[in-house]
Amino acid sequence: MSDVPAWERRFRAPLLSFPSWAADDPDRLVVASTESGSYQLHAWDRRTGKVRQVTRDPVGVLEGRPTRDGSGVIWFRDETGAETGTYVVAPFDEDAGAEPLLPGLPKGWAEGLAVGRRRTIAAVSTEEAYSVWVSEDGGDVTLLHRHEQPVRLAGGWGMAGSVARGSLSADDSIVVLEVMEDGDVLHPSLRSVDPASAATLAELKDAGLELAGFGFSPVAGDARIAITHERTGDRRPALWDARTGEVTDLALDLEGSVEPVDWWPDGSALLLLNLEAGRHHLYRDDIEAGRATKLDTEDGSITAAAVRPDGAVWYRGHNGEHPARLLAVGDATPLLEAQGPAAPAGRPFESWWFENPNGQRVHGFIVRPEGDGPYPTMMRVHGGPHSLDMDRWAPDLLAHVDAGFLVAMVNYRGSEGYGQAWRDELTGNIGFLELEDVLAGLDDLVARGLADPSRVALMGGSWGGYITLLGAGRHPDRWATLVAAVPVADYVAAYEDEAPMLQALDRALFGGSPDDVPDLYRERNPIEYVDAVSAPLLILAGENDSRCPIRQVWNYVGRLRERGAEPRVYTYQTGHASFDIDERVRQTAIILDHLAATVPGIRRLDGLDPHLLAAGAVAAAG
Repeated sequence: MSDVPAWERRFRAPLLSFPSWAADDPDRLVVASTESGSYQLHAWDRRTGKVRQVTRDPVGVLEGRPTRDGSGVIWFRDETGAETGTYVVAPFDEDAGAEPLLPGLPKGWAEGLAVGRRRTIAAVSTEEAYSVWVSEDGGDVTLLHRHEQPVRLAGGWGMAGSVARGSLSADDSIVVLEVMEDGDVLHPSLRSVDPASAATLAELKDAGLELAGFGFSPVAGDARIAITHERTGDRRPALWDARTGEVTDLALDLEGSVEPVDWWPDGSALLLLNLEAGRHHLYRDDIEAGRATKLDTEDGSITAAAVRPDGAVWYRGHNGEHPARLLAVGDATPLLEAQGPAAPAGRPFESWWFENPNGQRVHGFIVRPEGDGPYPTMMRVHGGPHSLDMDRWAPDLLAHVDAGFLVAMVNYRGSEGYGQAWRDELTGNIGFLELEDVLAGLDDLVARGLADPSRVALMGGSWGGYITLLGAGRHPDRWATLVAAVPVADYVAAYEDEAPMLQALDRALFGGSPDDVPDLYRERNPIEYVDAVSAPLLILAGENDSRCPIRQVWNYVGRLRERGAEPRVYTYQTGHASFDIDERVRQTAIILDHLAATVPGIRRLDGLDPHLLAAGAVAAAG
């Protein structure tokens, strides 16, 4: 690939996900890789060193796991990219068609899977209800729980142990659910249930605060599950006895949020993940001694970690300068490497603090291009809203730096990792606060002499796309150009078409549905400000997106066209994101071409034209 430009080689350098291993045969692992050109699952036998591709799904597969005995590979099959489907299983050792994992399980959106020794439990959401199902010894599923309000299995939302015992106790006798029967999906409570009788064993609630379950002790008969609470203002770990209801807090003198990741095999210690100012650290917490010891890991983001049966800790680490690597704590030699050319180096992420109009300190990162400022500047807005920008490997962001942008990322109010109050400040007041923080960050960069105020791009995806379109209409004079990927563009129409869990999130954020609080939806809806949009605009959208559905995007584009404006629009055939590398490269080329054409001083990088031609061919075929 020597003739391929550096920006594209960063995309095409193959990546590996964090491996999941079989509980009863931990040398049989499942890992996702991009070696084939899209994320697909591979079976990795550590004893022989053999790595074999298992899936060839058109949409791609990012996550999977082995069966407990290592004889099969399990994944959630989504045939369109809409994120709906069902769980399937295929042989670990041989090419064969996948079969349904749980006969009788309804198709829908996945809300968690737990594979035990005798029992397998799955949670599913549909347009009608949220339900939890149990299968005994591989038989047909029976209904364990059903409710109109959201429910999901504990352990599916953080980095619970690699063997996926998050919500199910080691002896299969207890399952823990995260329940939101009051409709507040921002602050779930916990409920432990006997899967044999469906009887509730214990409940844990913190009114107005989040509770989350992360993983049961690996010791049979031990009813302790590692959880997090927010009673101190930050996410903190504790142990909950799911039979008695007793809670034991873990005292830690650490800044930032702390989550339990996994247990040591004898149940004596927890692996903890600390997130502080956009970077991760790992700790071993010896429970009886009450002592947390920092582990030796590389700087940056840790996107997964777990404790092996021999006590070794594996993790997946990356930062702005290099792609993700699979490492053991204390060892810089990768455990497994994907086959293919290495990526060109990235650039360092610089931590950055500034003050917003409310007098609050806001954190973010900047990545500088070559040369001296003031630079053309991209305000790049993260999704979520309850996510954050971290020091991470990001080929698309690095391509913008290559083109000449100073890229600035703001962890606005609502972002994870800065305390419960910071995250929840958006509730009932979405859109405007995030935009206020982004503008304050831009003003700070201008005052420092880093940003040229006449050459500013606003760009974001998903919730970041929502903030981009809101900023486009409410502050049209601040932007030279705009890029909104898979955005919320018409909030009322988006609510009507989106997945059930997203509707529940919107009700929690707004305080109700569009029928309940129509004035607030109208005020915070980008389409209400569309007539003020003046900067060149590029929109990218997935045709099968169930998070930010396509109809509401076309509503927004239609309103622009009614007044004679013509945004550039690119649609692709899967959902909220593509797992196909060609598609990711194609979208980046479209964005780079738009930026170079609309921002003075931005270089048009080499190698764009073939991808632009391919994009036209794809659009014509669609």
